[in-house]
Amino acid sequence: MSTPLKTSANKKNRKMVQLRYVLMPFIIIFVAIFLFVIVQSLAPKPAKKPVVIKAPLVNVMAIKREDITFKVKSQGSVFPRTQTSLISEVSGIVVDVSDKFKVGGYFKKGEQLLAIDDITYQVALIQAQSRLDSAQASVIEENARTQQAEEEWRLTGKPLSEAPVLAIRKPQQKKAQAELLSAKADLKAAQIKLERTKIVAPYDALIKSKMVDIGQYVSTGTQLALTFAVDYAEIRLPIKQRDVAFLNLPRINKKSELVSSVNLSYKIAGVEHLWASRLTRYEGVVDSSSRVHYVIAQVDDPYSLESSSEHNELHIGTFVNAVISGKVLNDLVAIPRGAIYGANSLYLVDKDNNLNITTVNILRTDASNVYTLDSFSANNRIVVTKLSSPVQGMKLRISGETDDDKSEVVENSEGDKEKSVEEEKQGAS
Repeated sequence: MSTPLKTSANKKNRKMVQLRYVLMPFIIIFVAIFLFVIVQSLAPKPAKKPVVIKAPLVNVMAIKREDITFKVKSQGSVFPRTQTSLISEVSGIVVDVSDKFKVGGYFKKGEQLLAIDDITYQVALIQAQSRLDSAQASVIEENARTQQAEEEWRLTGKPLSEAPVLAIRKPQQKKAQAELLSAKADLKAAQIKLERTKIVAPYDALIKSKMVDIGQYVSTGTQLALTFAVDYAEIRLPIKQRDVAFLNLPRINKKSELVSSVNLSYKIAGVEHLWASRLTRYEGVVDSSSRVHYVIAQVDDPYSLESSSEHNELHIGTFVNAVISGKVLNDLVAIPRGAIYGANSLYLVDKDNNLNITTVNILRTDASNVYTLDSFSANNRIVVTKLSSPVQGMKLRISGETDDDKSEVVENSEGDKEKSVEEEKQGAS
């Protein structure tokens, strides 16, 4: 009987050992947690620290009212004020050509470009002169006969007023005088044709192109050369509809007292060339496709041919940029474009450094500024620093000023510190 009891005891001991191994990890974990809680409760609590919430730091500028001269930018090509196609009015062979008769040649007004053989027209002039002499002789003869006929009529004792016109040769006298006038006209025509065998410059001009040369036969109507005037050049400048109101445009058929200056420029080989010009006329027509207006600027002596000119040459056909001086408007406020948000929102800061979000009526803009006639409260300044989350009335710190009365000190626990930091991030730029 002892053997079965011993076996049962051994089995019970083995079960106890197994249960101890199973429960031991849980006991260790429970004891560790208990010790951690005790240590945590005995540890000193962190001291409360004041969390400073700083207002966003911004740059500001003062609001200044000033008189602004508006400038309008445009561009266009230089073209001559007059361009002429020289046409031959006589026929013949070109017998003489000036050494300057070439593309780019410069001629003063009245200077000869070329000559056409004039022998035919010299003969015609002599013939016209002879006909004139003959007509003059006929007039003298008819005047003598008329005088003689009148004296003979007086011998009849009758008044001259009763004499028939044929009796005193009035028709013959009129005919002789008419033939004299015709002969004078023929002589004048012959002289003009002879003069026109010499082709001269109609004004101070440059040769743009030539079509004939020495030895070539030309007939009436043959194009000889293309010339253009060099006393001044013009630039046709397009103006947008919104810019017209800011220019002193010349009135049609009226001489303007205000002449707007125009600065012309273009770059070549990295060097900028400048010319002074002025606005001379307004075309008075709106382009139906582009809806732009056109004004004309004038440049005197573009090729610097006059002794008094000192500027560089401005060649015909050059594409130039133009800046037109426009009207002067008084009491405007110039606002940097970067200070405008959206369409017309503006951030202002008052004397207490509180943000004021307002809108402005924009009169005009350019590359750097926005202009307005609006009035602003005294002591207001324009915020030129971008704000990520602006709120009406929020506190701001001004760069360059002290931070007194511009920060809020909040007593907060360590557990609320993360919330405070998040608020600071949302309010700061």
